[in-house]
Amino acid sequence: MTVDRSARTATPSLPDGVASVVSMSGARLSYGDRVLWDGLDLDVRPGEFIAVLGPNGSGKTSLMRVLLGLQKLSSGTVRVAGAAPGKGNRRIGYIPQQRALDPTLALRGRDLIGLGLDGHRWGIGFAGRGERARKVDHALAEVGATAFGDRPVGLLSGGEQQRLRVAQALVNDPRVLLCDEPLLSLDLANQAAVSKLIDERRRAAGTAVLFVTHEINPILPLVDRVLYLVEGRFRVGSPEEVMTSRTLTELYGTKVEVVRVGGQIHVIGAHSDLCEDTPHHHAEH
Repeated sequence: MTVDRSARTATPSLPDGVASVVSMSGARLSYGDRVLWDGLDLDVRPGEFIAVLGPNGSGKTSLMRVLLGLQKLSSGTVRVAGAAPGKGNRRIGYIPQQRALDPTLALRGRDLIGLGLDGHRWGIGFAGRGERARKVDHALAEVGATAFGDRPVGLLSGGEQQRLRVAQALVNDPRVLLCDEPLLSLDLANQAAVSKLIDERRRAAGTAVLFVTHEINPILPLVDRVLYLVEGRFRVGSPEEVMTSRTLTELYGTKVEVVRVGGQIHVIGAHSDLCEDTPHHHAEH
């Protein structure tokens, strides 16, 4: 997959004085004596695609929770699209991990999308019935899911269900899209399809993307910068800057080799848990 980065459209305007859609300054998150990250400064521009990488327990999902307003920083500041994160911030879209839904669930695809319309994601929206239907139909069309919008979600495939989760995240026209392992448990075809949907959205609307993943290869052509978290340490930079033997060796404090083969990145570490948790997994999985 190749990406023409020059093809992005102009990004929509933000509130006066807002240059970044996500801004973190001096951010620290700790649980007791355990520090996940400290001194994290991160500014994300409209339309930028940030991959958030690192081993289990490094604070990737905790970062998503901070940006969603579900977890407070221990210190520092965070703003999302010029406002505090939280349920009242309608400029945030969220795509969770793919998890199979109960086959007996009678909720239709369009009903699942509609749950995102009131800004709380789980509740009845306040938009008028006609406007609500228009927005839901638009979101279905945006992700190519019109054909199964009226089918029970429990009877859809994992890839179809994840398309609906993408549509639910987009229905309120967010300026920031937070993706927490959205490719997990999907086969290669659906990984590519979901990644393409997210990339098309950020190109067309200038939506910034923060994408948590253990597997960078399916999204590598899309990534502008990497935020790599390891045991309280972090690096921010382009994939060429961060995904190197030298940088990852410094982060992990142990010898790490980064090998590029056929346009993919493979990370080889000294310990099995390092190899398991860093984004080296072969794309054939």
